[in-house]
Amino acid sequence: MTGITVGFIGTGAMGEHMCRNIAQRGDNAVIAFDLASEPLDRLAEHGVTRAQSAEDLARKADVVILSLPGGPEVEAIAEGALLGAAREGWTVIDMSTTPVKTTRAVAARFEAKGVRYLDAPVARTQQAAIDGNLSIMVGGDESVLAEFRDVLLCMGPDVTHCGPVGCGQIAKILNNMVVFQNGVALAEALTIGRQAGMDGGHLLEIINKSSGGSFVGMNHGVKAMVPGTFPLKQFPARYALKDLSYALLLAADGGVEAPGAELAGQMLEKAIAMGNGEEYWPTIIKAVEAAVDDGKASD
Repeated sequence: MTGITVGFIGTGAMGEHMCRNIAQRGDNAVIAFDLASEPLDRLAEHGVTRAQSAEDLARKADVVILSLPGGPEVEAIAEGALLGAAREGWTVIDMSTTPVKTTRAVAARFEAKGVRYLDAPVARTQQAAIDGNLSIMVGGDESVLAEFRDVLLCMGPDVTHCGPVGCGQIAKILNNMVVFQNGVALAEALTIGRQAGMDGGHLLEIINKSSGGSFVGMNHGVKAMVPGTFPLKQFPARYALKDLSYALLLAADGGVEAPGAELAGQMLEKAIAMGNGEEYWPTIIKAVEAAVDDGKASD
């Protein structure tokens, strides 16, 4: 859809780049709001108009996109700014990672006011957000997705309809659960290999071209775990734990035991307790390494 005004709320580590790509690659006016002014200043250089408030944005936008830290923030924005501005035929697209129950409850409140609602969380790295190469998983009415697919394609080439409202979140949350469990396995393998006398980078290179190879190994492993580089404001460990907690909630709702996910959660909790909660989530390798150091100290 072209010739509309796209409102974007939440211009953080991922959202800023997503919003910029909508402005640069699309044919629609873009208006944005965030509590931090710096990303809005940068976005202004790309033609994005700054909204005075979330309410101001809601009044002016034909479709509102949310890219917020999690469920509580989505509920707060919905209740505090958006539902009051709701109007027949309006559309809200939540690209945050939000619990499935929360997503369906918020969607129902909007739909009662005649507002279409899609949940469309994203996967891949911050670099993918910068490059416009995200994977976008969408729950909701397929005809509404068709209407706004061109807007979503500005942010990534892989836009997948997952099913009714909530199914985008299910796909995203469980994808991340698998990523974090893979990260624990990788952190353990690298630490064991190094302790046995093998170079970690060489070990990972071999794993990545063998049957143990994965997106996690080729990205989080190569770029973070091997060099020991865990930048701030790049999907920190505390955000990862939040996403994992949503997966565990989903498992509990379905009566499914998930010991692998629980272990990944324990490793994230340990990394956060070590003071690394703001570091990029592959910092969990430090928690594995710390256990080795503790064992040596007790010998």
